[in-house]
Amino acid sequence: MELCEVGRVDNPPYELGVRMEGKIRVLLADDHPALRVGLRVLLEQAPDIQVVGEAGEGEEALAQIEAFQPEVAVLDCLLPGMAGVEVAAEVQRRGLPTRILALSAYRDEKYVQGMIAAGAVGYLVKEEAPGVIVAAVRAAAREESLWTAEQVTRARRWQEEVKERWERLTEREREVLLLVVVGQSNKQIAREMGISEKTVEYHVTNIFGKLGVGSRSEAIVWVENSGLSVGQPDPREIPR
Repeated sequence: MELCEVGRVDNPPYELGVRMEGKIRVLLADDHPALRVGLRVLLEQAPDIQVVGEAGEGEEALAQIEAFQPEVAVLDCLLPGMAGVEVAAEVQRRGLPTRILALSAYRDEKYVQGMIAAGAVGYLVKEEAPGVIVAAVRAAAREESLWTAEQVTRARRWQEEVKERWERLTEREREVLLLVVVGQSNKQIAREMGISEKTVEYHVTNIFGKLGVGSRSEAIVWVENSGLSVGQPDPREIPR
C-alpha cells in the first residue's frame, strides 16, 4: 500500500471511541503517524468502517482496545514498548472481543508465528493493495480467519526448525548460550558455571556449529528471534 507523507495530526477528525451505528469500529496502532493517517483515510472512505482511535505505542494501543473495545484493531508487529504480538496476546488473555489484524512491513515467519500464537485473525503486509486491506478489516469484523495455508505452513516450518536446532544443544550448551545472550564473556561464564575458560570456548564453538551462526552477535539474534525466554529459570525450555 502506497501512503503519501503527511504531517502529524495531533487532533484527529473524529471523536475518540464514539460509536456510529452500523459501522465497523477500528483502532489503528502504528508508530508512524503518516502511515496511520494514510490508513485512516483509506478505511474511512468505506461507508461501513469507522476509525475510533489511534495509538503509536503498544501500551497505548492496549489501553484504547480495552476502553473502546472496537471490533477490529490493526496492529503493527513492532510497536515501541509493548510489541504488537504482546498486545495481541494480552487482548486474548483478557478475553476482549476485539479481533486483531496484524499489518507489518515484514513477512518474517517469526512475526507470523507470533501473531498466530497470540490469536490474531490474520497478517497483512503494508504493501498490500488498499482494497485488500479494507476487505481484510471487514472479514476480521465477521470473525473470519484470514490466515493462508502458505502463511501457516511457513510459520510451522520455522517453528520446527527453531525447535530442532535448540534440541541439538546439550543442557550445558543451552546454559552457556543463555549466558552469552545476557552479555557475559567467556571468562565471566567460566566463573559463573565453575568451569575453565577453555571449556567455555569449546561449548561456544559447538553452539555456533549447531545453530548455524558464526559469532556471538549472531547467536544472540538467533535466540531473540526464536522466541526463547532468557529469563526462564529452566534454560532447557523449548520455544512453543
